[in-house]
Amino acid sequence: MSRFQPGQSWPDDVSPALPWAPSATRDALRLRGWLNRLVREFFHQRGVLEVETPVLSLAGVSDPHIAPFHLQFSGRTDGASRTRWLRTSPEYPMKRLLAAGIGDCYELGRVFRDGEAGGRHNPEFTMLEWYRVGWDHHRLIDETVELVQAALALVGKHADSIEIVGYRDLYQQVLAVDPFAASLDELRAALGDVVIDPQGLTRDDWLDLLMTHRIQPGFDVGTITVLHDYPASQAALARLRDEGDGHPVAERFELYLGPLELANGYHELGDAAEQRARFERDAAVRLARDGIAPPIDQRLLDALAHGLPACAGVALGIDRLLMTMLGTDRIADVLAFDFSRA
Repeated sequence: MSRFQPGQSWPDDVSPALPWAPSATRDALRLRGWLNRLVREFFHQRGVLEVETPVLSLAGVSDPHIAPFHLQFSGRTDGASRTRWLRTSPEYPMKRLLAAGIGDCYELGRVFRDGEAGGRHNPEFTMLEWYRVGWDHHRLIDETVELVQAALALVGKHADSIEIVGYRDLYQQVLAVDPFAASLDELRAALGDVVIDPQGLTRDDWLDLLMTHRIQPGFDVGTITVLHDYPASQAALARLRDEGDGHPVAERFELYLGPLELANGYHELGDAAEQRARFERDAAVRLARDGIAPPIDQRLLDALAHGLPACAGVALGIDRLLMTMLGTDRIADVLAFDFSRA
C-alpha cells in the first residue's frame, strides 16, 4: 500500500468542544480505514481467511483478570439460559472453527470488557485475532512483528530495533530477580520505592506489578519488545513446556511497541482435560473474588476433545496500534466516539 497522506480536517463548525462531535480527528478515522484495509490485504496475500463469530455467547471468558459484560435476552431460547455474555475476544468460537477444519483464519471486530475505561482503555474496542495451523509461538512472533512494521510504514514510521527476550531473562537483566524462583519477599523488595497494599495479592500480581511499574516504563519508544515463555501460572490458554528445572514455562508471548502492550499470543493448548481444569480453577478464583463466574464454555471443550490442530494464535489491539501510529497516549484520539461520548 501507498503511504497515508493526512490533511483532511472536520469542517470549521465541528468543534471538539461540542458534545455530539467525534472524539477523534477526521484524519485519525481515515487512518483507521487504511489500517483495516492493510490488515485484510496482509492476510489475503498469505491465504488466511477472514471469519465472523458471535458477539453474544452462552459462556463467558474464564480469565479472572478480565471482566465480561452480560445481559438478559427476552426472546425464545428453547430452554437455554437467558443470560448471554458479550465477548471479550473471539478466541473460543474461532477455536471451534479450527477444530472443524477451517484452517488459517483471522477476525477483525469489536470486543467488550467491563470496567476498562480511561486514558488507554475503552469498554468496547477493536481486536484483531488470528490463528496459524502448524505454527508455534516463535514463528507467529515473526509474523506479528511484520504486521506491526507494515502498519507503522503507513505513516512513514518504523521500529528502530526489535528485541525478542525470554520472560525470565528480562526480569533477571532488569531487576536481578528470577521470576520463577524468587520468594514473595524478594519480589516485593524489587518494587523498590513503589508503595502497594499487599493485601490479597498473589505471586502473579507481584510479577505483573514489577512489569507495569519497573520494567515496562523502561522500554525504548522506538523498539518492538517481545517477551516469550511465561511462568506456567500465567498460561491462560497456552501450552506448557517442561524445562527440567521444576519451573515449566507457558509458550506465550506479548509484544510491546515502546512501553505500550499491543499483542498477546499463545502456542495453543489442545488438551480438553487440561483446559477444563484451568477453567475450573479460574471459576473458583472468580467466585471467591466476585461471587459470580461465567459458565464454562462446554462447546469449546467438546471441540478440543474432537481435536484442535496444532496451532498458534495472537490477539492484537487495533486501537493501541493506531495510538502508536499517531503518537498519542489517549485512546479517545483514535475512536469515533469514546466512552464519554458514546
